[in-house]
Amino acid sequence: MEKISLPVLDIQGKEISRVELPSDVFGSKVNTAVIYQAVVMYRASLRQGNVSTKERAYVSGGGAKPYRQKGTGRARVGSNRNPLWIGGGTVFGPHPRDFGYSVPKKVRRAALRESLKAKIRDKEFICVEEIKNIEKTKQFAGILDAVGTNGRVLGLLDGSDSAVDRAARNIKRFKMVRSADVNAYDLLQYKTVLVTKTALDNLMKRISVKKQSAKEDASGQE
Repeated sequence: MEKISLPVLDIQGKEISRVELPSDVFGSKVNTAVIYQAVVMYRASLRQGNVSTKERAYVSGGGAKPYRQKGTGRARVGSNRNPLWIGGGTVFGPHPRDFGYSVPKKVRRAALRESLKAKIRDKEFICVEEIKNIEKTKQFAGILDAVGTNGRVLGLLDGSDSAVDRAARNIKRFKMVRSADVNAYDLLQYKTVLVTKTALDNLMKRISVKKQSAKEDASGQE
């Protein structure tokens, strides 16, 4: 199977080395079905679910009977909170609820792996050495241009100092996330993914099927 490698750039955008990626993981076709499952789950958890309607018990009014039971020629009614009346209660209306649900851990890990694969295949995944000694927003914006980022950028800059976070804060098209927290939905929301070599190593550990399976088997035996 053909080897797959990713160039590692410095902050000037020059290639200084290459890192090899496991061909058994990144050499196959992207599984869009597992990405779809994870993205729907993540989007469902973002829904507010705070829509609410009032049933007849919570509508103001009621009390006295609107008019007598017989003799008026009209349909009998016991309360002006009746759902058939204007201003009455709502029948089977929506109430606050949590739309979130969960998919298996293996599905979430597979979705992260397939999203990384898609970004790398589309050449929207840029790996750089650790970014340090950057204190100005203008300096960091220059790095984004030098390494060839386009559109909105998601930064996984593990190993960089805290000054980088402050320098990148004012760039609207850039968002920084830890490699331990990123998920498939985060990756797909942004045009370009910028990672440090340290963050890439952490991501490879997260998506490693063999290591994760061994840990799960060990925990199951305990």
